[in-house]
Amino acid sequence: MIGRRSFLGQAAGAAATGLLGRAAKDEAVRAGGTLPPWQPGWLDIHHLATGRGDATVVVAPNGSVALIDAGAVARPDPALVPARPNGSRPAGDWIGRYVGRRLRETGGTSLHATMATHLHPDHVGGVNGQMIERPEGYRATGIGDVAAHVPLGTLLDPDWPDYGRSRFEDVASAENYVAFARAFAAAGGRIARLRAGATGQLLADHDTFSARVVASRGTVWTGRGDEARALFPDYGSLRSDEAPNENAGASALLLTYGPFRYFAGSDLTDWADAGTRPWMNALLPAATASGPVHVATLPHHGMFDASSAATVRALAARDWICSVWHAAHPSMDVLERAMNARLYPGPRDVYATAIHPATDLAMHRLVARLASRDGHILCRVSDRGRAYRMIVTDNRDEEDRVLLVGPLRASATIHRHAR
Repeated sequence: MIGRRSFLGQAAGAAATGLLGRAAKDEAVRAGGTLPPWQPGWLDIHHLATGRGDATVVVAPNGSVALIDAGAVARPDPALVPARPNGSRPAGDWIGRYVGRRLRETGGTSLHATMATHLHPDHVGGVNGQMIERPEGYRATGIGDVAAHVPLGTLLDPDWPDYGRSRFEDVASAENYVAFARAFAAAGGRIARLRAGATGQLLADHDTFSARVVASRGTVWTGRGDEARALFPDYGSLRSDEAPNENAGASALLLTYGPFRYFAGSDLTDWADAGTRPWMNALLPAATASGPVHVATLPHHGMFDASSAATVRALAARDWICSVWHAAHPSMDVLERAMNARLYPGPRDVYATAIHPATDLAMHRLVARLASRDGHILCRVSDRGRAYRMIVTDNRDEEDRVLLVGPLRASATIHRHAR
């Protein structure tokens, strides 16, 4: 009798052998060339490298397009990497133009949905004194700038319609986003609150594709059906200095397509204030319910307060993506954990959107091991979820030039990480 481990190894090998034939449509992708456009049946997950925050564009196998965040840090800071493609436009404009290129590939004219994972400027858009307030009562930035380029579809956020909870940091940016959301609704736009455990909010379930909200505002999917459980205490029972911050209440997603699995943790943390408030750790429960996966983001830009050893082990990703754009991103200890083969078996690669020279200087030993350190990072999933590859494109212009092409991987190999 063949043992389970041997059987899974043979199955993975057979799947890998068959990839060459199934990847015929993808063979045109090459370094130095232009990114081949999306084709029906592919799942494309684009992680944008604007140098000013997070933005992820998802093109589903049926051609629906969704945007997750539109970060636009608006204050000058020498610790930031250069703005990309350049500083002639705000980040939200560049994101909107990138979305427009993806829509043209699919023949679409609007986003299916736009999601705000939480209300920090590097996710929804920051404000400064030079921005002029619009007649609708908000300053155009981030998601608001994207809306000037393409219709947003349904706007999803963690709090709608109740924004009564106090903001404890970046108040001006959060209040500006709330003003935009209310103006969007008043103009006839559709807004919905993110529901942990739910599928079909960001993108509709179809064929074998699903997009599930696995965490939002301290409520986390259990891994069973659409069931979710609340981790945070009732806000009314907490003193103002005890309440969780925006990062602890951020939203996370699990995308699945056939056997392929992808986890995006936004800015969730598992540090829990040095363990003094363990209920604030929504990241590890979300990762445990979702993992193991093939591809995952390193939450909170790879900062010290996220991606503990337990979280890294639970996700056990073959490929990690780190959205970084500041000298403090990522932390040395997080890179050490992501690259540590003792936490889970097998090789893995870490891709970064932009490494600041100071970061390279401080931790070159680890930075030198990155699979990439500058550019948009695309995870392209094909063959009904049975194969995927990582592709890096140039963020210095809008030509979608390919800088790096990763090997085609068989999604069946997730079995080697199974707990």
